[in-house]
Amino acid sequence: MDPAPGSLDTFLHLFYEENSSGIFLLVTIIFGGGAAWLAGRAIALTWRPAWQVFVYSLILGCAVRFIHFALFGGTLLSLHYYLVDTAILVGLGFLGFRAARVSQMITQYRWVNAPNGPFRWRRHST
Repeated sequence: MDPAPGSLDTFLHLFYEENSSGIFLLVTIIFGGGAAWLAGRAIALTWRPAWQVFVYSLILGCAVRFIHFALFGGTLLSLHYYLVDTAILVGLGFLGFRAARVSQMITQYRWVNAPNGPFRWRRHST
């Protein structure tokens, strides 16, 4: 059953193709997003550049698409849903990277930096 034009379901159908938003939440947000967060964190903890988060998120996007296909009958080769999944993974991956980098800068350089929220640091005032 296709959603009625102009309804909220039509808008949400741009993000996921399954009949349940729970599947999208479970696979893309929780499993894929968790993996992206951990990948971003690992990249930051090994002092590698942030652009690598994007590359790993592209690979994770393929894995998330495959899980949607293999377990829930989603479309495997769908550029639209691959881009949606990957955009979410990139965002969560960069958040994980940034959170880990802030922790590093505050912990390892505490005489210079102080926390300024979960994703920022500031220089100590002299």
